[in-house]
This record gives sequence, structure tokens and C-alpha cells, in this order.
Amino acid sequence: MERLVIAEVLKPQGIRGELKIKTFTDYPEDVKAFKTLYIDGTAYKILSFRVGADGFAYVGLRGIPDRNAAELFRGKKVEGDREDAPALEEGQYYIVDILGLSCETEDGEFLGTVTDVSNLSSDIYTIEKAGKSTLFPAVKGVVKKVDLTNKKLIVDKKIFDEIAVY
Repeated sequence: MERLVIAEVLKPQGIRGELKIKTFTDYPEDVKAFKTLYIDGTAYKILSFRVGADGFAYVGLRGIPDRNAAELFRGKKVEGDREDAPALEEGQYYIVDILGLSCETEDGEFLGTVTDVSNLSSDIYTIEKAGKSTLFPAVKGVVKKVDLTNKKLIVDKKIFDEIAVY
């Protein structure tokens, strides 16, 4: 079964083993849709879940009884089963589906392979070509088409050239 990276553990919260996590979902509450969370391949059931005023999520997992146990999870990625993931709207994609796509212009010019997607005020895509990295924000107009069937991310060359950071 395929898994998606849905969050990262930032630190323990309190003394009861709760974890403060940064979610990679559009809405932190989406993490509750996952029946099971996986950290380092081990399955955990959600016992408690809340979103703080800071926008971070706080989750209690069965098997993490106290702060000392929670401390071991600092910096770890949190995964969930793809089948539990909330349905996406038209034009939305999971980061795992974008990674590895060939980034090309509308004329077929190969710009690089997508190696990373980070989220700041907008998604920042990192592409690599011949050992060199290029970053660009996935702002309106730059990404023309996401073709998962042919594993291509088609971008507008003119806009790409204006905003890409080499």
C-alpha cells in the first residue's frame, strides 16, 4: 500500500506524549482522515488531535505515553495510507505525485526533474538538471499542465524565466 508523507514532528508537547506536528496537507484537520499514522514504518493510532492557534497540529498517538518517548520522534516524517487521504479537488495534487516529474516548456524543452516541493507562501518547486538546482514558485500562470500519465510538468517558459532562481 502506498503511503504519503503528511507531516513532520517538530517536538514533544506537554508531559503526556503529545507531538507538535507541521502538517503538509492543505488543512491541518485533514490528518484526522488517516486511520493510521506511520513513523519510521511503525503504525500508530490517533488518540487525540487538535489544531492550535499557531496553525500547528497536536497529536496523541497510542504507544507514545510520555514526553521522554515523544522526544525520540523529533524531526521524523509522519506518513499515512494513500487510500485514507481526503479527495483532491480539480487541479490539486499530492506532492508525492509531483516529485520525479519531468519539468518541460510547452515546446518540449527539458528544464529538469522535480526533486523537491517546499511550502512557503506558495509551493516552491526544486528541479535538477545536470547536477544544478533551480527553484521556482508554483504561482498562477507558470504551471500550465500537470500530466501524471506522461510524468510531465509543463511550464510557461516566459514566466518561468522571470521567476526561476538558478
